[in-house]
Parts: sequence; C-alpha cells; structure tokens
Amino acid sequence: MKQLFAFFILIVTLSINLVSCGGKDEKVYEGYALGTSYYIRIQGQGEPLSQADIERLINKINSSLSTYRENSLISRVNHGETLTADEYFRDVYKQALKIYKETGGIFDPTVGILVNAWGFGPEQKMENIEQDSSLVDSLLQFVGFSKVKITSGGVIKKDNPSIFIDFNSIAKGYVIDKIGALLRSKGYYNFVVELGGEVLASGKNILEDRVWEIAVESPLDEEKNILVVNLKNEAIATSGNYRKFRVDPITGKKYVHTINPLTGYPVQSNLLSASVIAPTCMEADGWATACMAGGFERAKKWIEKHKRLKGILIFSDSTHQIRIWHSPDLNIKKIKQQNNE
Repeated sequence: MKQLFAFFILIVTLSINLVSCGGKDEKVYEGYALGTSYYIRIQGQGEPLSQADIERLINKINSSLSTYRENSLISRVNHGETLTADEYFRDVYKQALKIYKETGGIFDPTVGILVNAWGFGPEQKMENIEQDSSLVDSLLQFVGFSKVKITSGGVIKKDNPSIFIDFNSIAKGYVIDKIGALLRSKGYYNFVVELGGEVLASGKNILEDRVWEIAVESPLDEEKNILVVNLKNEAIATSGNYRKFRVDPITGKKYVHTINPLTGYPVQSNLLSASVIAPTCMEADGWATACMAGGFERAKKWIEKHKRLKGILIFSDSTHQIRIWHSPDLNIKKIKQQNNE
C-alpha cells in the first residue's frame, strides 16, 4: 500500500509573537523537519547544545514514526512486517489510544484510508464515493484504532494487514515534547519550541521579563491574528477546516478534509478552528485534531470535562458571524478586528 497522509493535515494557524534579541543569553535555531519548518528560541545558560543535537533527535523519531520514510518502523509495519515497538512508537501509541477511547473513536490514527478515498490525501480520489455508500462501507473494515495492539512482548499487531497506521496527527506534538525534554536535560528552562505551527512554551521570556505570547490566526485571513494567548509551561496546537475543502462538481456540496472515522464521511460542522492548550504538545496536538472531527458541541464538552485541557474554539453562528469560545481560565487577549471579530 502506498503511503497515506495523516488522518488530518494540520493547518499552520499559530505564529509566535517573538523577535530574536540575539544576546549572549539567547540562542535561536531554525530548520526543517517533518515536511515543515521549526523554530527554537532558548534563553539562559546551560550545557553546550548544537543544532546537530536537535536534528539527530528528530531523525531518530522520524526513523520510527514517519510514514514518508519507506524504512521507518511504522512504514514497515504498514507494509506487513511483524516488528517490536520502540520507545517512540510506544509513547505515541499509548497517548493516541487514550484519546481514541476518551473520544469514543472520533480520534483515530487509522482513518487515513478514508482521507485518501475522499480526495484529501496523496493518492487518487475514489470515484463516485459521494454517491455510493457501499464504497465507504467497504473501507470502514480497515478503520478502527482498537484493531491495532501492542502485545505484552512489545510486538505490534493489526487485526487486518491492510490497516494503515498514521500518527502524523499527533507526532508533531510528540517531537516538540522530546525537543523540550532535550533542552531541559541540558539545563535550559526558558524556551519556545515551534514546529509546523504547534508550540511548547517553557518558563518565560526572561530577557523581557514576561510570559511567552502566542498569536492565533483568524480563520478567515491568515494575515490577521485574532487573539494572543499567554503560555507558561504549556503547549498549544491548532487544527482547522477553513482552508482545505473540496466542492462536488455535480451537487455543489462542500466537503471538508476532516473525516469522521465512525461514519466514514467528511465532517459537516460550523467549527472553523480548534486550539487546545495542554501540559504536553502531544496531548494538545491529538486533542485539537479530535475537536475538529467532533464538532463544536463535542469539542466544548471534551475541553470542559478534561482537567488537563483548555481550549479556544472559533466557529460561525447561525448568521455566519465569527464567534470565539474559550476556557474561562485561559489568559488571552482578543485583537480588535475591523469587521465582526
């Protein structure tokens, strides 16, 4: 089976409100990883750290979890090999399974085959899938994260060999967390790590004596920021439906790229974006994806119920006005817009 894109292709909707000071107590690293860019800003003194140290770590995780590498652990499992999970696969599997269970299967790393079939992945769209429900039903047998297990001996097992596992909807957050752990192991505690729009903020901006400020984009205009979030020892990840969709040329119906793995159909929702704040970026990443798949009401309930989560949900109301709901204990500042924000 050819490689599939992630269950949900994360939209880069965060920008860091940071300007490099370039002083002796600050280091900045920039580069590319996992098909996107990364930005790391570190303040204070610690042990020697090079960009090569960071990229070696990223490469190790890629060797386990990247579906874009033919010889990675996950790709070999997807192609039918029976292999033992390494620490990276175990970590991500455990968190993915937790979110899968807590969302009743709405978050599902095996949904990529449906993403592809609906025309949102790298492979050719399945013809007539909009009109023929039997095509969707035929694919659902390959979907369901409960069909993937790690045995007591650590072996990765799939109930059906055609099941395709894709952790891209949670792996970016995991990479960020591991980079954060590396920095702390070197004695750095005040830093920001950003990868593909997801952010881990540790400590504070000691050069300016303030908390880290992260700007969230407007769902309708990527050139505008809609609010600013203050973060300390927290992570934020955002997912959105507002820039990737397809219109059926026959019916004119709009299909967004978030697929409900329980029904096999694209989600119809007024939720434009979901930003989730959590202690780890892996949690924020996975839950942001889950919220978009679940829709506004489910997402709001999940965030309110979950003690480790805070959130920002941007949606359109019945009059098509843009509205913002956020956790009451979240420290944010709304940015005045010219129109209706």
